[in-house]
Amino acid sequence: MSDEVAKAVEECARAAKRAAPSLAAAPDEAIDAALIGMAERLLSNRDAVLEANTADVTKAREDGMSAGLLDRLTITEERLTGMAEQLRLLAAAPHPERVLPLSTLEGGLRLVERRRPVGVIGANYEARPNVTVDVASQLVKSRNAGVLRTGSAALGSAQRLLESVIAPALADAGIDRDAVQLVPRAERHAAAALVAQPDLIPLVILRGSGDSTRALATEAAQHGVRTLAHADGGGVLFVDADADLEKVRELVTGSLDRLGVCNRLNLLLIDTNIHDKAWPVVSEALAGRGVTASLPPHEHAIGYEWALDSDREATVTVSTVAGVEEATRIANEQTSGLAAGIATENAGTAEAFFDGYTGTGVFWNAPTRLLDGFKLRGVPETGINLDKVPGPRGPVTYTDLYVRQYAVLPDGR
Repeated sequence: MSDEVAKAVEECARAAKRAAPSLAAAPDEAIDAALIGMAERLLSNRDAVLEANTADVTKAREDGMSAGLLDRLTITEERLTGMAEQLRLLAAAPHPERVLPLSTLEGGLRLVERRRPVGVIGANYEARPNVTVDVASQLVKSRNAGVLRTGSAALGSAQRLLESVIAPALADAGIDRDAVQLVPRAERHAAAALVAQPDLIPLVILRGSGDSTRALATEAAQHGVRTLAHADGGGVLFVDADADLEKVRELVTGSLDRLGVCNRLNLLLIDTNIHDKAWPVVSEALAGRGVTASLPPHEHAIGYEWALDSDREATVTVSTVAGVEEATRIANEQTSGLAAGIATENAGTAEAFFDGYTGTGVFWNAPTRLLDGFKLRGVPETGINLDKVPGPRGPVTYTDLYVRQYAVLPDGR
């Protein structure tokens, strides 16, 4: 690792740690004012933000970036307006209770749970400039300082967002503007440095392609840094024998509105008893989205994530299954465990699917694209955590970014 890159990350971490108390002690009104300020500055600096993003997109296109990744990288007028609206909604969202009463103890004492900020949280993400705002806003709402690191493709957009939107909005609200830092280096080594600072950055949010994210999580574990990782994606849809085919058409179409996202339709499993009736409907819906079906015999793993394949991202794997048990087994064992849905009018079969699938999100006659912090919970997310252990799972938002502290104090105090 380059000493200069590691030093740059460490400097960001130390600046964030120095600023963290300012954010932790800020009253609710200041936190929400900062978020509203970000929304206002995002709109008032619209031209500058779009100009920086256009430069990033132009260079990425010249470098051969795939269409799906270019879509992630692009901030349109509509998306910028949506980002501002999400900031306003987050500002209006209630703040979590910081002290929760638990029980009364012997000796005239009582037990309460105090919810405290982590302190400084890192975040590593790739060509998604909107994530800069999403993560920064979640950290501010949860009163955690942050060190953000994005890849070279989105660095120009991220820097403009930090300098013109995030930092000045914090300062205007009376909060130390250094509470949110952006690593100014484009080298990949910066990601490794981010997960190697346990005394400064004890928790890092990881978003990106599966292999690179898993490698960073392993690197973090070696340094004693905890991670919330979003490594793999790919939505599954099981078409049951009792499915309404018009609903199936809507589900397939609605799940493929964007191809470069993790919660798009990736694997379509069709019950053999309805396949001949369903296939014309499914194939027409796929064609309407310009998506190709990968049919048996497959030359790839059945859960292969097409969104990460720059050459064949406009693809969906299609296979037949004998029923709900086989469908849930495949979804559990051969896919990422992000999200799976069932199309059926049979409540018993839907319940069996819900009971059998162990993944993060499960859907009945609803698209897996709904597995998103804003769509499900009305606020942006820092990522979608797939861990199968206690702790935040699914879309992670500001309500999850705290550490628990037990406090015993005299009754009545």
